[in-house]
Amino acid sequence: MKAQQIRDTYLAFFEERGHKIVPSASLVPSVLDPTVLLTTAGMQPFKPYFLGRETPPAPRLTDVQKCFRTTDIEEVGNTARHMTFFEMLGNWSFGDYFKAESIPWGWQLATEGFGMDPEKIWVTVFAGDEELGLGLDTEAIEIWEATGVPAERIVPLGRGDNFWQGGPTGPCGPCSELYIDRGLDFGTADERPGDEGERFLEFWNHVFISFDLQEDGTLAELPMRSIDTGMGLDRMAAILQDVPSVYDVDHVRPLIALAEELSGHAYDESPEVTRAMRIVADHSRGAAFLIADGVVPSNEDRGYILRRIMRRAIQQGNTLGLEAPWLGRFAERVIELMGEVYPGLTAERENIARWVGDEEESFGRTLVRGEQLLERLIAEAKESETSWIDAEDAFKLHDTYGFPYDLTKELLAEQGLAVDDDGFVELMEEQRTRARTGAATAHGSEDTHERVQKFAAATSPSNFVGYETLRATTGVAAIEPQGERALLKLETSPFYAEGGGQVADSGLLRWDGDEAEVVDVYRVGGDQVVAIEAKEIPAGAEVEAVVDRETRHATMRNHTATHLLHAALRERLGTHVRQAGSAVRPDKLRFDFTHGASLSPEELRDVEDRVNEWIKASAPVRWLEMERPEAEALGAMALFGEKYGEWVRVVEIDGVSRELCGGTHVANTAEIGIFKVTGEGSSAANVRRIEAITGPAGIDFFRDRDAALREAGELLGNPQDALAGARRAAERLKEAGAQGEQAQRQALGEEAKRLAGEAYELAGVQVLVAATELTDQKSLLDVANRIQSTLGGDVVQVLAGGGKDKVALVTLATPGAIAKGLSAAELVRTAASVVGGGGGGRDDMAQAGGREPAKIDDALGAARALIEEKLG
Repeated sequence: MKAQQIRDTYLAFFEERGHKIVPSASLVPSVLDPTVLLTTAGMQPFKPYFLGRETPPAPRLTDVQKCFRTTDIEEVGNTARHMTFFEMLGNWSFGDYFKAESIPWGWQLATEGFGMDPEKIWVTVFAGDEELGLGLDTEAIEIWEATGVPAERIVPLGRGDNFWQGGPTGPCGPCSELYIDRGLDFGTADERPGDEGERFLEFWNHVFISFDLQEDGTLAELPMRSIDTGMGLDRMAAILQDVPSVYDVDHVRPLIALAEELSGHAYDESPEVTRAMRIVADHSRGAAFLIADGVVPSNEDRGYILRRIMRRAIQQGNTLGLEAPWLGRFAERVIELMGEVYPGLTAERENIARWVGDEEESFGRTLVRGEQLLERLIAEAKESETSWIDAEDAFKLHDTYGFPYDLTKELLAEQGLAVDDDGFVELMEEQRTRARTGAATAHGSEDTHERVQKFAAATSPSNFVGYETLRATTGVAAIEPQGERALLKLETSPFYAEGGGQVADSGLLRWDGDEAEVVDVYRVGGDQVVAIEAKEIPAGAEVEAVVDRETRHATMRNHTATHLLHAALRERLGTHVRQAGSAVRPDKLRFDFTHGASLSPEELRDVEDRVNEWIKASAPVRWLEMERPEAEALGAMALFGEKYGEWVRVVEIDGVSRELCGGTHVANTAEIGIFKVTGEGSSAANVRRIEAITGPAGIDFFRDRDAALREAGELLGNPQDALAGARRAAERLKEAGAQGEQAQRQALGEEAKRLAGEAYELAGVQVLVAATELTDQKSLLDVANRIQSTLGGDVVQVLAGGGKDKVALVTLATPGAIAKGLSAAELVRTAASVVGGGGGGRDDMAQAGGREPAKIDDALGAARALIEEKLG
């Protein structure tokens, strides 16, 4: 059964049983889930549903979820089953069915849908855990036996095997896993599921989510019991296709075949070749999917993960003898294999090729030198019989040669060597400290975040009406004092909660002749919590909620401007440009975007002009709500790290762009007024940042510029036309500079004439050893050349000049003088050693410096004595 048949069979089975099929979420988690950098499990996008904080689109869901993990990255290539990128087939129940349905369905799909031999299927159940206060899962055992699994094929296992938790805290519960018995060819007769051998292969995990694991290790019952199952597509394909590894399945093996074709090696010719080809196949696949979901290579967070797997693949490809550029060939093969299932790959083909090519080129330039350094370090460690290398050396590989630290550790481990982890961390922290500018979180500590979430969950969601109105009369559903602030839940709210890069609204609450300032609005999923200055408002009281109109409109201008800026950047630089972050405030906007180089002045001017053209065009701005597939069909762009539900809001600027966006916008681009870029720079590796202003702030900017220009005109003698005054001043400066250069040349000529008069003859050589008031090497050399031309014949010169704590020395010798034993280099070293300096050069010309001008006469005396000795 091919991979696509497995996907289709799984989804159809559960759709027939009332499950809604939902598309895979992005590999980049929602900004509302800061606990992970990437989507590492099938249940991760559904965490808010399990916790009861958000309502799922249906009580029963099924999907195929893209996942990415690096916890076992060192094992990728070494084993038949480890991968970084994988797909998880899953079915989910949110407070609907539980074990009594999930277990029999699992058995039915495995044996009937996939045609697996029921005699070869074993199951495991939770054996209980004293620390958790839970006993043996007898309920699951009874259901499995009733389904037809004999007791001897039901194996109880402990917490490490059969209790699932997504992290140190959060939704969790006992689980039951299905295993296939591959027979005695893979293990011994007494082997059982959960043992270390290869006989039993786990292929489906059923998690019975019942608890919320607390920070103190205790369990709290969740508001509803749920089902979370996960079946790895690649592993299931290996079982059903009866192949030895996940790298031999129909949707991965073509990548191995490409490695064989390009390298000339056979996949199974040696363990080293097998490992290298597996790494290239897995990492190129993972890189393509990460880039398609908006990740770009960098040295931080998820960008570092992408860079790490790409550079690991490049290094392994190098061992196979693959000739660059080759990584793009693998990315293209991934698109061919999986683009139909994941259209985002095809849509991002150009971006994938760009980032893969750039990374291969940049790392390729330093890979050979880095490997040479690493080989030398390994050789030195073995020669000195040590088992480790210094952290400074590992840091140099990372900082200078771009070797990911994990790759360095891995290559060292292959040679039986280690590195000082703590020392490396200290060096990295020192580097970060030097570069750190400091940043604060939007809402303070994680404690505040947890308090807000719990407060929001205690009452019904607020009804947000801020798209339609800036004022609402409403009731207070709940209030909770929090020191100098109070958290408030409004039944109806016109206040926009911070999200999508846009800051929260400000404003007032008024009631019974009193009022309180709204200081923040927290977003909690689809709900919100208002923070006000501490005031006593009785729950249930009627209040008038008023949004600050001026601040809101300024923010709306800036938000619509970010959409125009995004469109202009993609038009001017290319479609690889994607939003990587933003901050939309009333006073300014900040826009981060993926791009590998700084913008030239021409590019920046073109982008700014294009935005202002769209503003002048008075383009209408519309917002529509629709189902997400419909929005995607219209070409609406989804943004990096944002979470979208089934029903989305599309903001369309007529003739310019369509984006999924929940923010507030002006109704016409003309309302923006004017757009001015105030800064462009680097935000992170391969991420640029533009800051800009609009509206009144832009007008103030140009007023200030106009005033400064007028003042400059007055200083230049032409208040009405500062530019003409500047041009005239530049011409005068040029003339003055030419005159100055001429005067300098004349002064140097006179100094050369004066010094030439001090030369004397010794043994047929004109000798000049003299001090001058010149203090720089360039002028000294100019004078020495002039003197040599003036004197003619065989000449040797030693000239010295000094200023505050500085000495400059120049020596020249003609061929005839050199033939008589004189060397300019030897003379300059002799003189420099006296004045506390050093230098060097050739026999015919040398230069040096020093730190003790008071000893210039002594230095010249030493040089003179050496000349007389050589000519005497």
